[in-house]
Amino acid sequence: MSENKKARLDDAEVVNIVYRNTENGYVIARVNSKNEPGMITITGILGDVQAGESLTLNGKWKVHPKYGPQFEVETFEQSLPATENGVIKFLQSSIKGVGEKTATLLVNEYGVGVLDILDDDPEQLLEIRGISKRKLKDIIESWGKQRAVKDLLVFLQTHGVPTTFAGKIFHLYGAQAERKLRDNPYDLAYEIRGVGFRTADQMALKLGFAHDSWQRIEAAMVYTLFTLSERGGHMFVPKEKLLHEVGRMLENVDAERLEEAIFSLQEKQRIRVEDLPEQDVEQAVFLMHFYHHENEISQRLYQLVSHPTPVSREKVGKALPAVEKVLGFSLSDEQRDAVFEACSNKAFIITGGPGTGKTTITKAIVLTLKELGLKIKLAAPTGRAAKRLSEATGLGAQTIHRLLQYQPDGGFQFCQDQKLKADVLVIDEASMVDAHLCVSVLRALPHTCRLILVGDINQLPSVGPGNVLADLINSEMVPCARLTHIFRQAQESYIVVNAHRINKGEFPLGHPQEAPQADFFWIPQEDQTTVQKLILDSVCDRIPNRYGLDPLRDIQVLTPMHKGDVGTGALNKALQERLNPLRNRQEIRRSFCSFRVGDRVLQLRNNYDKDVFNGDLGRIVELDAQENELFVDFEGNYVTYESSELDDLTLAYAVSVHKSQGSEYPAVVMPIVTQHYMLLQRNLLYTGLTRARNLAVLVGSKKAFSIGLNNVTAGKRCTHLGYRLRTLFSENRLI
Repeated sequence: MSENKKARLDDAEVVNIVYRNTENGYVIARVNSKNEPGMITITGILGDVQAGESLTLNGKWKVHPKYGPQFEVETFEQSLPATENGVIKFLQSSIKGVGEKTATLLVNEYGVGVLDILDDDPEQLLEIRGISKRKLKDIIESWGKQRAVKDLLVFLQTHGVPTTFAGKIFHLYGAQAERKLRDNPYDLAYEIRGVGFRTADQMALKLGFAHDSWQRIEAAMVYTLFTLSERGGHMFVPKEKLLHEVGRMLENVDAERLEEAIFSLQEKQRIRVEDLPEQDVEQAVFLMHFYHHENEISQRLYQLVSHPTPVSREKVGKALPAVEKVLGFSLSDEQRDAVFEACSNKAFIITGGPGTGKTTITKAIVLTLKELGLKIKLAAPTGRAAKRLSEATGLGAQTIHRLLQYQPDGGFQFCQDQKLKADVLVIDEASMVDAHLCVSVLRALPHTCRLILVGDINQLPSVGPGNVLADLINSEMVPCARLTHIFRQAQESYIVVNAHRINKGEFPLGHPQEAPQADFFWIPQEDQTTVQKLILDSVCDRIPNRYGLDPLRDIQVLTPMHKGDVGTGALNKALQERLNPLRNRQEIRRSFCSFRVGDRVLQLRNNYDKDVFNGDLGRIVELDAQENELFVDFEGNYVTYESSELDDLTLAYAVSVHKSQGSEYPAVVMPIVTQHYMLLQRNLLYTGLTRARNLAVLVGSKKAFSIGLNNVTAGKRCTHLGYRLRTLFSENRLI
């Protein structure tokens, strides 16, 4: 056998299933084949394959570092078991209500032909002792599902669709899956996350759909709108741009057909087209749920603000002396004004850069409202941000998802039908809240509740679509305290000073002192290979030696992109080798990286069952290479990851600036190179720098830094929330 060369196994009888992931159909099994001596381990997407089945397998041999040769299945064909022993194994492992005893009785009575009887005349089985009409009904249903899943797998393989999605497709469509896909395979792209337009398109064209069919053009329209919203955070796309993008993607499709598709999608209420003269957009195309999000945010915010729940300024004034006593100092005039306004308004926003006292004011507001006897809830978009808010205020804080109690169906326990029991909700790092999450928060708030948003609008906006905090502030319909005064102690930090300089488009200043007194360094370097070396040396040697920081715990590399010499991929690999070399220990190899005990890792998506969330950092504390399992410590929350869950993790010696939002690290090292020019913008530089608490080291090209400083329009999001708020509030004279 030759590793990685194409191979085929004929008449491979499945002896037993070692592992099965019911979510994606991934299977590890042991088989016997006439091609190869002895037992063979096979791996791949095999769906609901069962012991006893006979398979024809196409794939390649791989040598696992611990388990030796394995056959990695790429495609397969199934035939029913040919031997009586195989049929017995198959029946007992795959048919509900049939154990070894019943399976043996069936085979003794009918031989291998029992499988044909299940297809053609299952009523015959009532002649077998112990099979009642009720039990036969269960057997028929189970057999029908078994055959349907297998037929679907064959159908998907034939038409070039990854069989990874077979389970999800069958769960969605049931026994009608093949018919539904033949009618309109583009529905896959709409209804199953992970199946994009291109996968559905490949299948549709193989099924004979025309290149200008209405199904194809409409699917391309929706796919393009989704793609632009996910990549750019847009709530709408100008019609002219949409037509250009779709026309370029489909090629040779008449413009008239594209216009017809827009009209058809409007008729089906999948999109909404609006004229936006105030934004110089002749026609804006919204996915319907984004259009509803903006309108619902406007309506619910108006309802909240217009419902009076007075707190007199006199009561606030009486509470302040006790608050200042707890704080240990007197509030400035700017801080006092912010406290009065936050307490007396139903909705209020606090925004400002580092060193302007957002944390102090937030604590003062929370203490004042608590002094007034109000029930307060604190939340933030990420676990780390919630932890910092809790530490700052002395009250418990949660992630927004946990506060609202996220449900398996994607909704929340607290919603428009079951409101939060709170008089005040304070949300920190509000710039990270996207339109969908904002809608969910507003649905859960009783009209008597106050909403206080704290955040920095100069940071990167939310990862999800929308620009909620900036839109609320720019609408001028929600009272806002814009903090500009930098306090004296903050003025001594060159991290703070240079963050404000970057925000003004000015190049950062070098610190007048040397390490370890200096908290900011700019290291100019044009060559990207040298930039990588400087980063490695800074993280692994210079910073730990001069500042006494632990490189595995205290120093975080942030970078704009994932690719290139100083992208997350290359830096993680290089830092892992320097900080956590293998040295004959176990590791789990993945296509994108390898995991070792001691590695710093990042959670890539929310997992509410495990209580870990997108952006959480942890450390691998135990590893079982044989079972492909990891055990990760997320600051006291010990989480187990099975083989099928490892794609939720990545190495985190270096993470993207976007993933760092809501976090703070003792030291940050950030490359800035021209290779990243597509993503270099002022708010990215600003966000990266402001993640550093005690030390920031920026390494790279002055030209690249200048590109970022001068780029304030890239990444601008197409939203209409601010105008909707102004219109609604003015029409109802609530200004």
